[in-house]
Amino acid sequence: MLLGIIAGLATCALWGLTFVAPRAVAPFTAWDLTIARYGIFGLACLLLMLDRRFRPAGFKPLRLLTGLLLGGAGYVGYFVSAAFAVQLAGAAIPPVVIGTMPVFLAIVANFRDRSVPWQALAMPLTFTAVGVAIVNVATIGAAEVSNAASITLGILASCMALVIWIAYGLANAAVMRSPDAPDGLQWTGLQGIGAAIGGLLLLPLASFVLADTVSASEVFRFVGWAAVMGLAGSWFATWCWVVASRRLPLALSAQLIVAETVFGLAYGFMFERRLPSPAEGLGAALQFAGVCSAIAAFSKPRSLAQSPQIS
Repeated sequence: MLLGIIAGLATCALWGLTFVAPRAVAPFTAWDLTIARYGIFGLACLLLMLDRRFRPAGFKPLRLLTGLLLGGAGYVGYFVSAAFAVQLAGAAIPPVVIGTMPVFLAIVANFRDRSVPWQALAMPLTFTAVGVAIVNVATIGAAEVSNAASITLGILASCMALVIWIAYGLANAAVMRSPDAPDGLQWTGLQGIGAAIGGLLLLPLASFVLADTVSASEVFRFVGWAAVMGLAGSWFATWCWVVASRRLPLALSAQLIVAETVFGLAYGFMFERRLPSPAEGLGAALQFAGVCSAIAAFSKPRSLAQSPQIS
């Protein structure tokens, strides 16, 4: 289990870069970074598949399609949504909104398994909702009227990324916890190819007009970030998450995603070279408290259920 937790936290640290990378590559756009990032991810997977140990051999057609769709729709859809959320709403809102994913997964799990009474989730949901509301209201209230619409769109993009993340997490965990779960590196490679295909479909949206206007330093910065996001933030992070999904229960691995919020906020504030405002700090703290109390609510029934009976 310890290895699974370490792998999950490493994934969150790398995925947290999603909240700064789109702004770090300006004047290149989120579309450009998406295409380059997942092109590198897919190319790395194809090169590894020169060794037959990394090839998804023996996969049934449905599993092959599932892996490609998880890579294409999940990765590309999530990254594009999160990237535009960051560009439109800034450093604080997207990580906090997307960081509510563990609580929503807990709700989905409770609908399915009825693990805890719904009143036990009242406090976690209240903390989470109030925390997200404080950050959003404070950010919109402090913005100029001309920026309020942009921030609102950023909130909507954050919600879209959240929905995609939940769908990806549920589908990926279902595959990795099945009796015939695939090899982790083979599953990672299949998703990488799916992500590359999804990225290639975005080529018409690439900023080809920048070819004659950007400086060499801007090109090198873009290539560097694309390589980091493609190799570390995609291939290595995906493999780490596969390890975590295989070794940890879904309820626990999902709760680890709160670390992505922490890393994402830290990276965002470092990029903006500022400390969080009181409202941002309070909202993030309440959201973190909501996730922690949700963990406690779901852990207590399981521990009681698993405790030995005394005769």
